[in-house]
Amino acid sequence: MKQLNAEFIIGASNVAQFPNLALPEVAFCGRSNVGKSSLLNSIVLNNRLAKISSTPGKTKEINFFLVDERWVFADLPGFGYAAVGKDLRLKWTALNWHYLENRENLKLVCVLVDSRHDPMEQDLATIERLEFAGRHYLIVLTKCDKISKSAVEQRKQQLEHLVSQCQFAVEVLPYSSVKMQGREELLAILKRFLG
Repeated sequence: MKQLNAEFIIGASNVAQFPNLALPEVAFCGRSNVGKSSLLNSIVLNNRLAKISSTPGKTKEINFFLVDERWVFADLPGFGYAAVGKDLRLKWTALNWHYLENRENLKLVCVLVDSRHDPMEQDLATIERLEFAGRHYLIVLTKCDKISKSAVEQRKQQLEHLVSQCQFAVEVLPYSSVKMQGREELLAILKRFLG
């Protein structure tokens, strides 16, 4: 497996701090503790790129990473639970959606959903809003190593049924950061959308 050269650019807590690079971007979003940092690290094969925490809500800004000097990864603060006050959570949510709905360089959104649970209201609301915004999105089922293959397949079919009438859903991709399941498929999808 080929390691990708990835480096941190900036953690943006407001729109003015978004990097001004003429490169295609992919965003990674999902509920707190869904495994965004682990997924990012597994894509580039660098366990120190994104900080992993057992405490939800550690990502407090949109973290931008330059990848192979041709792509930009945007790691968004988790939607939903975080051990912070409501005002700060609302601020993160507003920043996330400003980025997701208005960013010109954004070519694809990876919506991470925990494969161990039925999709929650927040997951479905995110999908609905991306549809409304006309953003192409890939549903990534995380933590697939923690359940059986048949359970993974059932969850995949459940999500595929949910988005079967959606216009901008790319596909539903089972993923395991531990076993590197889905990494090559994800890279192929990124190349298709980011060039």
